[in-house]
Amino acid sequence: MRSRPPVKGRGVFTGTGIIIAGLAATLVALLIPMWSYADRSGTGFSVLKAGTVTTPYGPLSALDRDFVTKVRLAGLWELPAGQQAELKGTTQAVRTAGQHLVEGHTFLDARVRDVAAKLGLALPNEPNDQQKQWLATLNQAQGVDYDRQFANILRLAHGRVFSVVAQVRASTQNSLVRALADDANTTVLDHIKILEATGYVDFGALAQELAGDSAPPLVNSPAPPGPTTDPGQVVPLTPSPYSTAFSLPPAATGPPSTPVPAAS
Repeated sequence: MRSRPPVKGRGVFTGTGIIIAGLAATLVALLIPMWSYADRSGTGFSVLKAGTVTTPYGPLSALDRDFVTKVRLAGLWELPAGQQAELKGTTQAVRTAGQHLVEGHTFLDARVRDVAAKLGLALPNEPNDQQKQWLATLNQAQGVDYDRQFANILRLAHGRVFSVVAQVRASTQNSLVRALADDANTTVLDHIKILEATGYVDFGALAQELAGDSAPPLVNSPAPPGPTTDPGQVVPLTPSPYSTAFSLPPAATGPPSTPVPAAS
């Protein structure tokens, strides 16, 4: 039997095909990172750029505006919750925690309204649905059950916002938002510690709740800077019967100046 003669040019075509396939694979390898990181929405870079506007205090991102909104929302429910704890708490530790909430969020609310006014941002005037549900739970609780519900609900809420404050403080390009994050960090940490000091925080349940959290979506951020009206100060449900027993941090105004040595 005769052997079939080789087809002329087959080796050339085969070699060319390998080269083309290699070039195509290289092109795909180059395009995949570009698609994965540069062009996909939801990446850190795209979130940073999303809705960023120019202000006299530096670029203001959607994350910055979301943070300002969250600070205002925190005061809208945590301040009355603290006022309630001053009256309903069955232990001095719970009542003291309530006092810290009232004083801390009175301070932060004044700060956030000042920042919003300078940036031209509108602020909410009532808590969101989740916060209203927490307040309703606390309204119904009594006695030791109230103490436990208060400590755990507020500790969970502060744990969630603590990571947001850190993210904003680390990434913001806006000097007003940066200073607000400094004050929020100090106040939130104080509240976390004083809530834990009640002795009612269930750290096991807290860890499971926080571990189960997915990345929270941005709240409905206010529009970019423009004419707004002052939303008004958050007012406690009733005047606090307790006097201030601790001092709050002053508003952040910038790094301390370095003294100039006297000329010899």
